[in-house]
Amino acid sequence: MSGLRSLPVPRLRLPRPGFPWSAPDVPLGFERPPVPRRTGADYDTTWSRRTWARYVRLFVLEGPIRLGVRALTAPERTGLDRLGGLAGPAIFAANHHSHLDAPLLLTSIPEPWRHRIMVAAAADYFFTNRATSTASALAIGAIPIERTRIERRSADRAAGLIDEGWSLLIFPEGGRSADGWGRGHRGGAAYLALRCRVPVVPIHVEGTGAIFGKGDTRPTPGTSRVTFGAPLRPAEGDSATCFAGRIEAAVAALADEAATDWWSARQRAARGASPSLTGPEVTSWRRAWALGDRRSRRPRPTAVRSPAWPRI
Repeated sequence: MSGLRSLPVPRLRLPRPGFPWSAPDVPLGFERPPVPRRTGADYDTTWSRRTWARYVRLFVLEGPIRLGVRALTAPERTGLDRLGGLAGPAIFAANHHSHLDAPLLLTSIPEPWRHRIMVAAAADYFFTNRATSTASALAIGAIPIERTRIERRSADRAAGLIDEGWSLLIFPEGGRSADGWGRGHRGGAAYLALRCRVPVVPIHVEGTGAIFGKGDTRPTPGTSRVTFGAPLRPAEGDSATCFAGRIEAAVAALADEAATDWWSARQRAARGASPSLTGPEVTSWRRAWALGDRRSRRPRPTAVRSPAWPRI
């Protein structure tokens, strides 16, 4: 028994009790400060515009992304001559049918805008966690934009970068088409153009919805077409709503041009008779019937000349 008495007695370390048994972190009468978020619309993309990140993005864009876009979509690009008089930052506004739209456009928009451009991406989709946020910001230069509610921070962030000389690629429809028809334009592109006094370049993308549309699990290689329109500038006294309507009408005219010919599309656009991007207001099966087969039947090109090495 004397030996047992000489053994050390272990001490139990109980966890420290929390509030209300211990002092609170915030004094009584004060609200607890919100926990800062690091994803979603709060994700800071400043690092992705540093020199080293821009060089990484250049190699990714001109390497695997360009090769993947060429293999999957075999793009045809028209209307680039309409950008001849464009200088300085601009807003590139396009219709949206597929996740392939952003890579396709980033490899189609010419220099000097291609490597000094940011992509307005949905904060609730591309910035849900640190991994997807980092990949989106680094690979395509994405910045988070709230699409579920009106938030001034997103607009201020985009406007500040435009003022610094960056261009913006935005999809005014706010999301991918679910049935192949377009969606009405929201006013984000028009608002930023009015606020920053920069032109808007309307773009129509055809074919990506048939290659990898919303709900598809794997892409089916096909052909695509990117049609650039003449830059638009807001008129004196234009409101964001009015200018957004002009942008949507310009994209609709480009869609008509891609489906028919330039002269016929110009005549219909002058009469305000361009076919709507949103389709007829009828039942779903009739919308599908009116849509027809949007997959391009143009033959895939056999050879594509490699572009000159770009500068950033």
